[in-house]
Amino acid sequence: MLEPLFKLRENGTDIRTEVLAGLTTFLTMAYIIFVNPKILETTGMDTGSIFVATCLAAAVGSFIMAFVANWPIGMAPGMGLNAFFAFVAVGSMGYSWQQALGAVFISGIIFLILTITGIRKWLIDGIPHSLRSAIVAGIGLFLAFIGLQSAGIVVDNPATLTSHGDLKSAPVLFAFLGFFIIVVLDVLQIKGAILIGILSITLLSILTGHTATPESILSLPPSIAPTFLQLDIIGAFDKGLFNVILVFVLVEIFDATGTMIGIARKAGLVTTGKRNNLGRALFADSTAILSGSLIGTSSTTAYVESIAGVQAGGRTGLTAFVIGVLFLLSLLFSPVAGIVPPYATAPALVYVAILMLRELTDINWKDMTDVVPAAITVIFTPFTYSIAEGIAFGFISYVILKTCTGRIKEIHPATVLVASLFIMRFALV
Repeated sequence: MLEPLFKLRENGTDIRTEVLAGLTTFLTMAYIIFVNPKILETTGMDTGSIFVATCLAAAVGSFIMAFVANWPIGMAPGMGLNAFFAFVAVGSMGYSWQQALGAVFISGIIFLILTITGIRKWLIDGIPHSLRSAIVAGIGLFLAFIGLQSAGIVVDNPATLTSHGDLKSAPVLFAFLGFFIIVVLDVLQIKGAILIGILSITLLSILTGHTATPESILSLPPSIAPTFLQLDIIGAFDKGLFNVILVFVLVEIFDATGTMIGIARKAGLVTTGKRNNLGRALFADSTAILSGSLIGTSSTTAYVESIAGVQAGGRTGLTAFVIGVLFLLSLLFSPVAGIVPPYATAPALVYVAILMLRELTDINWKDMTDVVPAAITVIFTPFTYSIAEGIAFGFISYVILKTCTGRIKEIHPATVLVASLFIMRFALV
C-alpha cells in the first residue's frame, strides 16, 4: 500500500528509514506545541484551543505535504509569523485575533494565487538576496526580544526604555539554564534539543514549587471550538489589512520557499534533469496556510528542522506522514502543555533567533548599497517592534540607494513593486 503511494523504491528508501526520519524531524520541531500557545494566548485566544489548533494545523499541513507533494517536509505554525500575528497585528495595530485569523486566510488565498500563476517564483527571483537574509535575521532579533521579555531578563525602564530584570529571580535563572541546556544538547547533535530544554525547565519548575503539578500527563484534548472557524474575514477588511497582508505574504514567500528548496536540494529532490514535485510542494504549502487559519492558528509553513529528517534518510512523503501522525498523538498531552511556564519557552525563542541570525553571513558586506538596506531591516524590526516596518524601510532604502548611485539596472521590478506598495501604505496612513 505504501510503495505505490510514496514510491519508496524509486527514491531509494524504505519504511523503517522513513519512520525514523519522521520521528527525528518531529522531535526537532515539537517545541512549537508549547511555544505557539504561549505566544498566541497573549491575544486573548483560549490556550487549550490554541494547543489543539497547533497540533491539528501541523498534522493537516504535514499530511498535505505528504500526499500532494510526496516530500519529507514537516509543516506547522511558523515562528516569526506567530509573533507578527500576536505582537504586531493584534498587540500594536489593534486587530482582534479573529480579524488577524481572517487576514491569515486572505494571505493564504493570495499566496495560493501567486503560486498557481507563477508570480511567487517571479517575486522570489526578483527580491535581492541581501534583503531576504536581512528579513530572516530581523525577525530573529524580534523573537529574541520577545523571549527576553517573557523570561523577565529584559524589562521596562522609564529612563532608558529597557533594562535587565532581577537576575537573581527564579524565572530568570531558569531561563538561563534552559538556554544553555538547549545549546549544549544541540551542539552535541542530540535530537529534540529544544524540546528537551523546554520540558527540563518545566519539570524543574514543578519540583521547586514554582509551577503546579499537573493532575495527569495524558487526557482527552481540550475543545477546539473557541478558535475553530472563528476567523473574521469581513472584519479584517474593515480594519484595513493592506499592511498586514503584505507582510504575511512576503514572509511566507521567503520563509517557506527558501526552506523547501533548501531541504529538497539536500535530499536530492530537485537535481538537474530529474522530474521534481516543487510545484506541488509550493501548492501544498499554500493550502496549509488556509487550513491553519480555519482551524484557528497563525500561518502554517515548512519547517527548516525537516533537514534533520532528511539527514536521517527521509526522502518521501512517508516522512511527512509520520510527522503528522505524531502531532495528532500529541493531542493527548495537553496537561503538559498547559503547565509550561513562559520562562521555559523563552530560551527556545532566543535560540531560534540565534539560528536565524546566521542569515547575516549571506549578505555581501563589501557593497554598501546592499549592506545599508539589510542593516536597516535588521535594526528597525526589533527597535520599532514591528516586522512590517523593518521590511518596509529595508525595501524603500534599497531602491533609493541603488537609484541614487546610478545602479538602477540592478533593481528588479519585483523589488520596485514591493517598495512602492510600502510607500503607498505610508502615504495612506
